[in-house]
Amino acid sequence: MLSSEQDTIANWLQSLQDHICQELETADGGGTFHEDIWQRPGGGGGRTRVLLGQHIEKGGVNFSAVYGAITKRMRHSLQLEGAHFFATGVSVVLHPTNPMTPIIHMNIRYFELDTGIWWLGGGIDLTPHYINVEDACFFHQQLKAVCDRHDADYYPKFKTWADDYFYLRHRQETRGIGGIFVDRLGAQDGFSKAQRLAFWKEVGLAFCPIYVHLLQRNKNLPFGEREQRWQMLRRGRYVEFNLVWDAGTKFGLETDGRTESILMSLPPVAYWQYDYQPEPNSPEAFTLARLRKDINWLTDNEL
Repeated sequence: MLSSEQDTIANWLQSLQDHICQELETADGGGTFHEDIWQRPGGGGGRTRVLLGQHIEKGGVNFSAVYGAITKRMRHSLQLEGAHFFATGVSVVLHPTNPMTPIIHMNIRYFELDTGIWWLGGGIDLTPHYINVEDACFFHQQLKAVCDRHDADYYPKFKTWADDYFYLRHRQETRGIGGIFVDRLGAQDGFSKAQRLAFWKEVGLAFCPIYVHLLQRNKNLPFGEREQRWQMLRRGRYVEFNLVWDAGTKFGLETDGRTESILMSLPPVAYWQYDYQPEPNSPEAFTLARLRKDINWLTDNEL
């Protein structure tokens, strides 16, 4: 049985899922979301929606609200205290058709233990196949504006967190150009729950205007076989991160979530090529050289 506050948060997330799906269908102009409603045996369930569109080759927008007993495996793996948990969230991953359009990921989630401890997590990050400096600046400027409306320290703190989190240690490269990321964001540093929730909700609502702008700018740009092959190689890196490092994937599997929904984030097609090295001074080399931490994406002066 969920509390009234838990119901309120889960209902808001369902409305966010509806909003995002409507906006993406309009922006894509060719596809509609297929929905699967699922139940978790241990408690709760969700709605998985997948779009196979014209400009979004594969997109997923998931909602889940799950609850139940904390297992020994969860306690050890996730460092949880208490006997029962509640977790709800919306996650989005879009793999575009055009290699000049970036992959995007957004996730916002709420977690609560029966001990009374609660926290928020998630963020938005961008993974261009080809880094476009103007797009990168726009993306980070929009996220900074969201953060600054709540606290001046949010953007630099959460941008660094994203750089550190979305990092393929075995490749020594970032997954993309980062964004903002938070985890276990509770009532620390004098912030109330209402203040944290207001920021968290604005992150969720910022997703559509940011990505629709980037999609419209890039979806009709010309590309050929070379660009497609590079896109497939970069998708391979995306797969590596999600399966090796991503905490959300691990949490879903540890809590016996629906496997198809958890792995919704994977692209439809990806390549791996042994010891691929881009040509010097090529667009591919330009991108690869900038897949690193601590870049100031707010200005193009150093890019």
